[in-house]
Amino acid sequence: MTGDANAEQDKARRFRDAALPYLDDVFALARYLMRNTADAEDAAQECYLRALRHFDSYHGPAMKPWLLAILRNVCNAEFTRRGKQDMSTDYAKDEPAAEEVPMWQEPQASPETVLLRSQDGVTIRRLIAELPPPFREAIVLREVNELSYQEIAEVAGVPVGTVMSRLARARSMLRSAWNVTERSPIPNPGTSP
Repeated sequence: MTGDANAEQDKARRFRDAALPYLDDVFALARYLMRNTADAEDAAQECYLRALRHFDSYHGPAMKPWLLAILRNVCNAEFTRRGKQDMSTDYAKDEPAAEEVPMWQEPQASPETVLLRSQDGVTIRRLIAELPPPFREAIVLREVNELSYQEIAEVAGVPVGTVMSRLARARSMLRSAWNVTERSPIPNPGTSP
């Protein structure tokens, strides 16, 4: 019995060392796919539980794409279970605070610059969240999770050409949406519409 316990502890340690560095990447993709923080947390947790359960069958060199493929399956199963209903987004109310940069890395930005950067980040996240699921998934895997085209193809279960096409269309849709956003007048917080 002690040998089994030691083997399980060793498996858990190896899994922790191999998989935990990618938790932020898994959660980022889950957040974009599930479009809700609580659902994303549940999906990331289920992904790690499944990955631990099947860790003995993992033989690939790239842990990150394997975890993201599991996460994608978890999210798709949840969409199927819910009857593919459109999930509400909580991006606007749940934005992360601005990241602090040590003062030796970059000169202090003016308050206006900080505000504009923050608004641009919020806008980009909103525009990505509004993309249709296959395009949202492709752009997040490439630009947020920094996967190669081949790794994205493996995670999504599609040919590399499809990945390239989806990325091109996603970038085009984002560019168009950004241009529309940029042309829209910025509302003055002190006035009512």
